[in-house]
Amino acid sequence: MNEVTPRGAYPHVKQVGDFIFVSGTSSRRPDNTIAGVDIIDEMGTKKLNAYTQTQEVLKHIEGNLAKVGASLKDVVDVTSFLVNMNDFADYNRAYGEFFEKQTGPTRTTVAVHQLPHPDLVIEIKVMAYKPITTK
Repeated sequence: MNEVTPRGAYPHVKQVGDFIFVSGTSSRRPDNTIAGVDIIDEMGTKKLNAYTQTQEVLKHIEGNLAKVGASLKDVVDVTSFLVNMNDFADYNRAYGEFFEKQTGPTRTTVAVHQLPHPDLVIEIKVMAYKPITTK
């Protein structure tokens, strides 16, 4: 998978001791297109798909965690930013494909006015915990 370059002076993932922080992540691809943007007619009208964007965001987060030897199972806290709370059901459905209610992380979901690109409907940041093993 090609690397998505951060859009500013920050890393995608940072480990501090046993804690791992993943920066706010979107469904932006390495070529700067956005997953979950469906063109629905010949006029170029777009449908922004929160379900697909959430799936892609969590896959990106999973890839960033893997860089430091962690996985989604190590995530302990999730903060999600939705541009429109009417997308909550689609977001929640996709989220449930990656995390379980009983064993998953804590979660906070907030509505925001906008994200860095008009086609983005969701951004997620996570904190994970994975004890460093020493030999």
